[in-house]
Amino acid sequence: MRLKDKVAVITGGARGIGKATAELFGKEGAKLILADFDQETGETTVGELKARGIPCVFVRTNVVDAASVAALFARTVEEFGRVDVLVNNAGITADGWLAKMSEDQWDRVIGVNLKGVFLCSQAAVKIMLEQGSGCILNAASVVGIYGNQGQTNYVATKAGVIGMTKGWAKELGPKGIRVNAVAPGFIMTDMMASVPEKVLKMMEEKTPLRRLGQAADIAEAYLFLAADSGSYVTGAVLSVDGGLVT
Repeated sequence: MRLKDKVAVITGGARGIGKATAELFGKEGAKLILADFDQETGETTVGELKARGIPCVFVRTNVVDAASVAALFARTVEEFGRVDVLVNNAGITADGWLAKMSEDQWDRVIGVNLKGVFLCSQAAVKIMLEQGSGCILNAASVVGIYGNQGQTNYVATKAGVIGMTKGWAKELGPKGIRVNAVAPGFIMTDMMASVPEKVLKMMEEKTPLRRLGQAADIAEAYLFLAADSGSYVTGAVLSVDGGLVT
């Protein structure tokens, strides 16, 4: 097992990529804390994982609130005694053209996708520094690399996450803490459920591998970076996009 007895905190862990990552990490021997704002779905997911014999706890968390984040990591230490891996997976969209985007749309996306990553990473790092080891994995996006129209707020957060990843890798590497990001392309998650079929087809045609990604594709990338296989990788942004940005 590649993550045997490792303790992993996964934000946005109730569904989608977060859930797929939890399932794979649990299969590989990790003990899990799933943090999500959606309590009902989170508890259902934890129930499914426990039924497979995976040590798992759900903690309802608002990643934008420092007190809520502090409570998350206090609970993690209380349950499992340490934090080996943090997956900053929680994220939202509120798309709109620049001329029409509201301040609320901007603030909500910046809050969850950027401030949330900052708060969770800061809380995790305080524990990891005491341990002398740890791994932080951030959810970036291909749009944070090459941009996208109609997503000013989302693009800004993902570009910011990439910048923080590289800065933290330099800052924390000497302390035994690795920091990397995964940049997904077009992935079939709940966020894509409302996308019209013709738009999905267009996305497939733009992707050199001619298919949309699955949540499991991203989970596998996180596993590589979290396990010993990624022990000499830090400050990297791994594009998992079917060749979209080649």
